[in-house]
Amino acid sequence: MKMIQSLIFVLLIVFVLNVSTFPLFAKAPPTPKILFTSSRDGNREIYMMNPNGSEQVNLTQHRAEDMTAVWSPRGDKILFVSNRQGTGVRDLYVMDPDGSNVRRVFKRRAKGQRRSPAWSPDGKQFIYSYVDWDRWEFGLYLGTFGEEDAEELPYGSSPEWSPDGTEIAYSISHQFGSRLTFMDVRTRKQEQPLPDKVLQWQSGPCWSAVGDRLAISGNRHLLPVIDGKGLDEARALHEAWRDKFTVFIVNRDGTGLRQLIEEDGSRAGASALSPDGSEVLYTRTINGHRQLFKIDVNSGVRTQLTHIAGPFRETNAGGDWFDPAYTLSVSPQPHLLTTTWGDVKKQ
Repeated sequence: MKMIQSLIFVLLIVFVLNVSTFPLFAKAPPTPKILFTSSRDGNREIYMMNPNGSEQVNLTQHRAEDMTAVWSPRGDKILFVSNRQGTGVRDLYVMDPDGSNVRRVFKRRAKGQRRSPAWSPDGKQFIYSYVDWDRWEFGLYLGTFGEEDAEELPYGSSPEWSPDGTEIAYSISHQFGSRLTFMDVRTRKQEQPLPDKVLQWQSGPCWSAVGDRLAISGNRHLLPVIDGKGLDEARALHEAWRDKFTVFIVNRDGTGLRQLIEEDGSRAGASALSPDGSEVLYTRTINGHRQLFKIDVNSGVRTQLTHIAGPFRETNAGGDWFDPAYTLSVSPQPHLLTTTWGDVKKQ
């Protein structure tokens, strides 16, 4: 009995002295919030705002570049990309919803770039893209919090885990376009329900919380032929082709493809589908600067959410949508995080 009491006492002391080591009480936002990246101050930072664009708050406020933030299933953690290791190489980090308690996901530095992360619905795993231009290595990897080794998956980009955890949606490029691809998490079997003849380029899938449909970025047109063209003409043709990218919504089985944004403007790219599936968050260049918008899937009503310009064209980008009404029931896994706040402060 005395041994048990002593153990409990020791655990209480450890808890009191290390309350910031594991964020047991990190709270999810009580209302819907959108994460996005902005370079309005000359440096990429992670911001949070309400779905109507109000109360835009800088969460990171760091001299490094922070970007591509995504909510955990419970909304109590944020997984993001940063080059704050000082090497210029982008890697994965985790923080609390208020921007505190930042720590690295991996202890070992990667030779290439880890980016485009997405959570598994149970909060225990994550998937990300890996790029190493020096060694010409590209691919998707499946990681587990608390483990240094990650499993290499079939080639692809912009991965997104389905809400039920059974499959991962991503894009696979080929010679004449790209295809929306679904991979069964258990069997690794792949499926491509949307043929090229329907949509030549299919990228950036975003699931609804129910998992019945996705928003994607798409382009119906082949790459322009630039052989024999001058540099300026070739560049103009390519820019005109890029501006044909726009936003679509499609059912999981590939049916019901519908274009939401017209092509007669700058490139539009889908960032997130609202948890209830009624609105799509997207980015588009207005007056020379990238801004965030949302569009009602049924009415077509559009709302501009960001208006601040910065020194770079890609002023505001990306986006991930959290709504506590759609929070998944996932048990906290504090022991799976590899780096403590004290370790980060020493860097």
